[in-house]
Amino acid sequence: MPDEYKMKMQEKVNNPRHYNETEMETIDIIKNAMEPRYFHGYLQGNIMKYVCRYKYKGSPTTDLKKAQWYLNRLILEMESGE
Repeated sequence: MPDEYKMKMQEKVNNPRHYNETEMETIDIIKNAMEPRYFHGYLQGNIMKYVCRYKYKGSPTTDLKKAQWYLNRLILEMESGE
């Protein structure tokens, strides 16, 4: 797999341009609007969403990587005690 393709895939998962159109990233706006337990539920819901539908979209690995991104974020939130 060419490095350019890997970078594009990583960008789509980890840092999509449409999530960064404002000064603050969308995930941080959502976090700041919620109590920690609700934010954890939001992250868990996104994990479930991407895992449940990965087979039915054009790029299954993209959705699995998105689920992984949300899982990693939830782990970070739990480790930081928030």
